[in-house]
Amino acid sequence: MAVSCKTFLTLLLLSLLASAAHGQLSTRFYDRTCPKLRGIVRSVMAQAVFRDRRMGASILRLFFHDCFVNVRYPFSSCNLTPRSLTNLSFRVAMRPIFAANANLPLASSSLSDLISLFARKGLDARDMTALSGAHTIGQARCVNFRPHIYGDGNIDPGFAALRRQTCPAFGGDGNLAPLDLQTPVWFDNRYYKNLVARRGLLHSDQELFNGGSQDSLVRLYSSSTLAFFNDFVAAMVKMGNISPLTGWRGEIRLRCRKLN
Repeated sequence: MAVSCKTFLTLLLLSLLASAAHGQLSTRFYDRTCPKLRGIVRSVMAQAVFRDRRMGASILRLFFHDCFVNVRYPFSSCNLTPRSLTNLSFRVAMRPIFAANANLPLASSSLSDLISLFARKGLDARDMTALSGAHTIGQARCVNFRPHIYGDGNIDPGFAALRRQTCPAFGGDGNLAPLDLQTPVWFDNRYYKNLVARRGLLHSDQELFNGGSQDSLVRLYSSSTLAFFNDFVAAMVKMGNISPLTGWRGEIRLRCRKLN
């Protein structure tokens, strides 16, 4: 069951704002100074996604890097554009000062690697499996899924053959393919249906359904959009509360480009 852009934005906005509900953060912080904040944020995000369907995946990537990897963009984030958001993964890779590769899930990660990596951030296996559902939108580069479509045995042969048409064994590293072939711009549970059918694009994706501990949860999400949505929002809230800057450690800037 695919959902509209409006539904996706509602889920994302709920998780982003709810992530401020713990510790010294509050979802009511702007009630007096900016009472229409939620409507403004939702409107701007909706416009961005409607202009460029890839923007949903880019916003999720930005949120992930800001929270999970603690990547901060003190100046450039003031003027984020569709192009800059789309290229966020490149800019992250070029800024090792902000995050080591050890903090990032790799396309080659095993299930145990993924569980351990997320556990170090206070996220359990259920959170990890739900957050992986963000791959229901967005694209991946050939260089990242080539090992899976050429070297792994836990992949549907027809799907592998289709992906090889745009990702040769040599060259074409930058060629893109949708993480979800059927509904690449819809935020739905198709990602999990693909995993059950052994049509995950990345090795790390298919590891979630490969005879391991997360098989039953993947089956649940593949059959219940509601179960996926509920767990995705809960996991996003937990991820948003990883090491927030509160009190004297952070500040709300009067001007985005400089410290107060």
